[in-house]
Amino acid sequence: MILDVTSRRNKWSAQVRHSVFAMSALAFIILSTSSAQNAKTVHWWACLAQQEQWYGSPEAIRIADNLLLYQFPSGGWPKNIDMAEVLDEAGKQQLKAINHLDSSTIDNDATYTQLRYLARVFNATHLVRFQESFVKGFDYVLRAQYENGGWPQFYPLREGYYSHITFNDNAMIGVMNLLRDTYQQKADFRFLDDGRREKAGKAVAKGIECILKCQITVDGVLTVWCAQHDGSDFTPAKARTYELPSLSGEECVRIVEFLMGIDNPSPEIKISVQSAVSWFNKVKIHGIRVIEVSDSLGPEGKNRVVVKDPSAPPMWARFYEIGSNKPFFCSRDGIKRDNLSDISYERRNHYSWLGYWPQRMLEKEYPKWATKHSVKNVLE
Repeated sequence: MILDVTSRRNKWSAQVRHSVFAMSALAFIILSTSSAQNAKTVHWWACLAQQEQWYGSPEAIRIADNLLLYQFPSGGWPKNIDMAEVLDEAGKQQLKAINHLDSSTIDNDATYTQLRYLARVFNATHLVRFQESFVKGFDYVLRAQYENGGWPQFYPLREGYYSHITFNDNAMIGVMNLLRDTYQQKADFRFLDDGRREKAGKAVAKGIECILKCQITVDGVLTVWCAQHDGSDFTPAKARTYELPSLSGEECVRIVEFLMGIDNPSPEIKISVQSAVSWFNKVKIHGIRVIEVSDSLGPEGKNRVVVKDPSAPPMWARFYEIGSNKPFFCSRDGIKRDNLSDISYERRNHYSWLGYWPQRMLEKEYPKWATKHSVKNVLE
């Protein structure tokens, strides 16, 4: 059954309407506690890269207690905040005061990263408050999933592109990797009860069905995915003004890697992977590099430019036009342009338009997968 996304949008509450205020308040709290920052030893973005024994340390516990303060009543967390920052007592009270202004999201690694961290600290400390917070967040992730298997960027739902099925910045795949690890009883998640573990397995199965339905067909040939798809009919969808419906040269890599991680892939999954790999091989761009040069006329004294280099490894564009496979670039005006140099300085220098995202997958991971599952290597 396809979820009526409109009915869920109608539940968009006054809490979510005030989320901009909430994020501003959170930023103020972080700035107001800057005097205590010298006590911080680990940056939030490095919290999952520590040695196993560290997760039982006072510092790890302090950061986990921060997560409890940042967690919204729905169970999720906000994004783009260094949750390892030392909070003074005033900052903690301010967080409690705005906790009802829910801006829970899976965008930019939010929520599923906090859950992974809490699981590690709970395993190291057995402090019940961290298990309870994990379960609350875990239930939030399950509740946020659409009936059709996709996940929106924000839940509770927001109006606009935030309600699309979101592959952008690997949001949905990040959630599905967490749930798959839980269902498979990976070491960090063995404390979770069997009921929730079974729900995780069902959610992953629905998510895979959604991924297969979203894969874009052009002239009868399967290609890849858009960075976001409509929550009702799976069609490629627009997000921000410069993120137009397209075939994605970046987000699709993580989708393919997830599908290749399935132990016993169905014929449909094998076809999906083969088709995506064929597309990546077809659209790679030869003979160029992106470099940063000094530019006295640029607002920041530098500029990204594309230069010719016959010896350069292949690159891929962030966005390809559906149907033509033509790379395009875009400023905030929403107009497609042919060259990186044709868009605004701000978008050219503050967004990833060209990269090497599929390189490792094509050269190493895919050939191993093809051999393991006795399927034709479409790159040979």
